[in-house]
Amino acid sequence: MSKIIKNLKEFSTSNDRFEGAHLLCPGCAHSIIVRELMNCTDDELVISTNTGCLEVSTAVYPYTSWDTSWIHVGFENSATTASCAEAMYKARKRKGTLKDPDSSVKFVAFGGDGSTYDIGFQWLSGAVERGHDFTYICLDNEVYANTGGQRSSSTPIGASTTTSPAGRVSYGEKQNKKDLVGIMAAHGAPYVAQVAPNKWKLMVKSFQKALATDGPCYINAMSACTTEWKFAPNETIDVSDLATESLVFPLYEIIDGKELNILYRPKKIIPVKDYLASQGRFKHLFKPENAHVLDEWQKRVDAQWEYLQRREEARV
Repeated sequence: MSKIIKNLKEFSTSNDRFEGAHLLCPGCAHSIIVRELMNCTDDELVISTNTGCLEVSTAVYPYTSWDTSWIHVGFENSATTASCAEAMYKARKRKGTLKDPDSSVKFVAFGGDGSTYDIGFQWLSGAVERGHDFTYICLDNEVYANTGGQRSSSTPIGASTTTSPAGRVSYGEKQNKKDLVGIMAAHGAPYVAQVAPNKWKLMVKSFQKALATDGPCYINAMSACTTEWKFAPNETIDVSDLATESLVFPLYEIIDGKELNILYRPKKIIPVKDYLASQGRFKHLFKPENAHVLDEWQKRVDAQWEYLQRREEARV
């Protein structure tokens, strides 16, 4: 049974199952998210991880940061691996061949936005459609950070990446970010949420809800990337605060595909441009010729917030 985290002191003194001796970049939010997931429950964990920053930086042979059952698979197969392990566990439990038949095991899959939104989407879709009892967590840094900083379908409009560079003839990424949270809810996942590490307690509660829910759950976790977003390593939480306070990254959950609950409402909503100005990947948007992109950003964020509030009020 998942333990309930009541305060920061209790959380900070809980058993640490994700070791700090890894090679993630200083300031990377991945380790914050992963550590909080692994520390928020007393259950046995079986974790699969797609190829990406998290995998290549936490399991450099012969060392590992994972103090739990863990497997690395191909770029697209994290959800498949977790669902296969879950199916095997259920079969062995039914046959009575487990060493500890009373054990509580939770299955978790991690993937970056490239392997989740793009390369592994069909695998994730299939695992959710089949109804496997596991939690999938997307570490959403809005770019293929491990392979050179290419754009993904999570990359927001106007961002400059190696495959959507800003310059004299382009303002960067032309497409708007895919709504994968809504897509997973439409799949029928019983619990879906969007979280951020700066609101650690809300994130832990969402993790605990997902782990306690029967069936496939999806968590989209904003993971600010100091390298590709181009901000100082000591500003990760500051940038994350700007994301949630500007509503660029609203925090909410969807239960059974219908009931939407907003998890955080800023006391004072800040302009989207304050968030964009904190990162080098958007600096070109502040040139006069790109003012229309800033206007589009604000309009889209405002429209999404209005939509989320209407959904919450209607409960449909």
